[in-house]
Amino acid sequence: MTEDKGQTREVVTLTVPSHPKFLYVVRSALYPVVIDAGFSKKETRKIILAVDEACSNIIKYAYEGDPLQTIKLSIAVEAAEVRIELSDRGKRADPSKIAPRDLSDIRPGGLGTHFMQAVFDTVRYDTSGAQGTVLTLVKKKRSPFGEEAKK
Repeated sequence: MTEDKGQTREVVTLTVPSHPKFLYVVRSALYPVVIDAGFSKKETRKIILAVDEACSNIIKYAYEGDPLQTIKLSIAVEAAEVRIELSDRGKRADPSKIAPRDLSDIRPGGLGTHFMQAVFDTVRYDTSGAQGTVLTLVKKKRSPFGEEAKK
C-alpha cells in the first residue's frame, strides 16, 4: 500500500512473458483484486476480458508475436476507481491509428479496442517514454444507484 494525496492506495504489479499461454496469469491476478475493489462479478469479467484483449494486442502488434519479451501489469485500487497500466517495450502504438473497426464489418478479431472503450471510462496510450507504450485503463466505481463512487 502507498499513500497518494492522503488516501491509501493498493498497487499490485506483475510482469509476464509476452506469450499467450501466460495471459491466464494476468486474468488470475486481476480477478481477486478487482472483486476486492468492489466491482460486481459481471463487471469484473468485462474488465478482465478487456485487459486480456489489450495484452493480446501487445503480443500481436508491439512485439509482433515475439514470446521472449515482457508485459508489465500494474493495478492501482483507489477510493473511486481502479487504474490498470500495461507497459511494453516493443513497437510503439500510434494512437491516431488505433480505432475500433465498424461493428457492421462482421469478421473475426479486431474488436478489442472497441471493447476496451466500452468497458473503461478512460483508455489512454502514452508513447512518450524511451521505448514502448503504456496503456492506462481506468474504471470508476459506481454506487448501486448508478452514480459514481464518492471520493
